[in-house]
Amino acid sequence: MLVLRGADIVDVTGIREADVAIEDGTIASMGDVPDADEEIDVSGKFVAPGLIDSHIHASMDGRPDVTSLNHDSEMMLSYSATANLRDALHAGVTTVRDLGSPTTLALDAATAVESGLIEGPRIVACGQNVVMTGGHGHWIGREADGEAEVKKAVREQLKRGAGVIKCMATGGVLTEGAVTGSPELDRAELNTLVEAAAAKHTPTAAHAHGTEGIKNAVRAGISSIEHGTFMDREAAEMMADRGTYLVPTAKALHGIVEQGTEAGIPPHAVEKAEEAAGAFEDAFEYALDAGVTIAMGTDAGTPFNFHADIPKELELMTEYGLSPEKALESATVNAADLLGLSDVGLVEEGYRADLVVLDSDPREDVTTWQSPEHIVFNGNMVR
Repeated sequence: MLVLRGADIVDVTGIREADVAIEDGTIASMGDVPDADEEIDVSGKFVAPGLIDSHIHASMDGRPDVTSLNHDSEMMLSYSATANLRDALHAGVTTVRDLGSPTTLALDAATAVESGLIEGPRIVACGQNVVMTGGHGHWIGREADGEAEVKKAVREQLKRGAGVIKCMATGGVLTEGAVTGSPELDRAELNTLVEAAAAKHTPTAAHAHGTEGIKNAVRAGISSIEHGTFMDREAAEMMADRGTYLVPTAKALHGIVEQGTEAGIPPHAVEKAEEAAGAFEDAFEYALDAGVTIAMGTDAGTPFNFHADIPKELELMTEYGLSPEKALESATVNAADLLGLSDVGLVEEGYRADLVVLDSDPREDVTTWQSPEHIVFNGNMVR
């Protein structure tokens, strides 16, 4: 048994002082714990749930041109994923949702983490994202056109063990020739995708920048909208009414716009990112005003968007108007609910022992997530 002594525990339920006893990967008890095999004095520190990132790409490493991944072998991509996942865990991220990696890479990584073969956070993976022929991210996606092909593509991912089905409802920033906000999969294809996933009670996610594509996805019953960059007030209100999550991924645009073509990012990506960044602030405001539920996600792996820097997303979201308390909620219980996980996101008895020890109260200082003093994953001390 490991005990964290004298903790100020903070999660969405509030703050309280207690010892935290950890055994067999779970929080065994809280309060005054008399005996322990190992103790860590965390007096004056804050114990919070480990972060959950709802949108990463394990095999992408933040390089300026993501399409150059096409030149890497599957073995090299696996090594990159191993390093990226370790970086995420050592940043205090204990659960991630991979929304698109080549073939079965992320699904296999989930098994490797669970078995202890590699070091990394718990992974919920989509396998390959479903994309129209030549659509956004086609180089790592499963291309499909028409309802029959989309149904087959979904069933292929489910057969492989996908815990979420991801699709491209609009074009994107990083694909040359794709129009960022233009619809790609159509209404009928999106309806088919959701219906096929529902047969296995599997949630869905849609990459969607433009308003029309967002509305198509929401009407189809998609579980989460990724990015939502050009959404209007009507789209935000639709999302709130139907309980559709928003995963805003502020870091994705931030890295591209901040670094630019001088850093080797393709000109088409920089141009589209700059246009999108101008709309993102309004879209985020519409989402907050409408009461859309936000789950933290970064799109980690895109240009200069490194897995080691995932906690920076919480600071960026607060700069766009989210309170530190809501940022904590987005990266813990909201993300856990979106991923379908009932035993992470809180510091409570019976929950998985996925914890970070912070120097200050994250409800007051959102930057404290960026420098955890200790990390516990599945009951084991990471550092």
